[in-house]
Amino acid sequence: MRVAYLVNRYPRTSHSFIRREILALEAQGVEVLRFSQRPLDEELATEADRAELPRTRVLLSAGATGHAAAVAWAAATRPAALARALALALRLGRRSDRGLLLHLVYLAEACLLLRWLDGAGVDHLHAHFGSNSAAVAALCHALGGPRFSFTVHGPEEFDKPEALALGEKIARAAFVVAVSSYGRAQLCRWARLEDWGKLEVVRCGVERDLLAAPATPAPAAPRLVCVGRLSEQKGHLVLVEAAAALAAEGRAFELTLVGDGPLRGALEERVRRAGLGERIRFAGWRSAGEVRDAILASRALVLPSFAEGLPVVLMEALALGRPVVTTAVAGIPELVEGGVCGWVVPAGSVEALVPALRAALETPPERLAEMGRAGAALVAERHDAAKEAARLAGLFARAAAG
Repeated sequence: MRVAYLVNRYPRTSHSFIRREILALEAQGVEVLRFSQRPLDEELATEADRAELPRTRVLLSAGATGHAAAVAWAAATRPAALARALALALRLGRRSDRGLLLHLVYLAEACLLLRWLDGAGVDHLHAHFGSNSAAVAALCHALGGPRFSFTVHGPEEFDKPEALALGEKIARAAFVVAVSSYGRAQLCRWARLEDWGKLEVVRCGVERDLLAAPATPAPAAPRLVCVGRLSEQKGHLVLVEAAAALAAEGRAFELTLVGDGPLRGALEERVRRAGLGERIRFAGWRSAGEVRDAILASRALVLPSFAEGLPVVLMEALALGRPVVTTAVAGIPELVEGGVCGWVVPAGSVEALVPALRAALETPPERLAEMGRAGAALVAERHDAAKEAARLAGLFARAAAG
């Protein structure tokens, strides 16, 4: 079976879960072709992601000439389908905050993608995220391309479902994947009742070698780590405020922020003003191995997000036997049980985050190890990449069979 994957930008450091999913599918015997709408806009930190670059075909690389030729080809070979796809593009564009012009670009991308898929003999098209990649997949199908599906992660899709025409995309798809039960419930809000049967839960997974990693004792040192893109929704500013409160108590601790993003300058300034430069370190993006080492060198991983889907880094920390301090948003409570494998607090609350961080710093290593084992068992049960890929492969086969 040959499946095409379409992502807005692939590969990306923050999208390593897509790479893991693709590789797990290939281990199941599914042939996966990679397509990216846009070229890479960052330097990749891991060799595994860099290895995906030459395997990925970029739509924008065809240039204006290639897209114009693809539209002309569609007009000559399937004029009625092109007219229907144009009507769909205009309808999506009128509802979108991205406008009509960009959706006409998506239509040209869909024409080009269809030519490439026809040439490759693709059985099914799968997009990640319910935004522009799902729009291009729906337009490609309207042009006469293969049946399509897409994975919704959140929070963007849940923030503006009407602007993204989420309900119409669901109606046109063969099936739609949510990464948590919470995500599926949100999709039910915007799907027609008759489309609820299309909504599937396939969880993001971690590799078997991570699940089989030997237990490493938590350090006695008061060290914490936060891994994630430095953006507003990850809650870093609240974390810095909580760290300042701990410092005001005279408590010793080290906090490493792994990741980068648009909020880095503001965070560095806030750390400087709070006099936390000796306690909080900005590490930037790191390779998968370096992230793993940073987690193991810490007593707990902290992720105080305001909005999420279900963060893979929480799965990775728990699989490595480290409890987590996080927030009760989206699908996180489906994985993290407060008092069992971590501490779960209300999002945005410095007052709630401070005692959770204090507990992570004070809990004896033996108790941290117990919490880590409980978390690792939960991840092994619910987030095995091979098992989830097998479920996804079955969905692809069923959709390709019609």
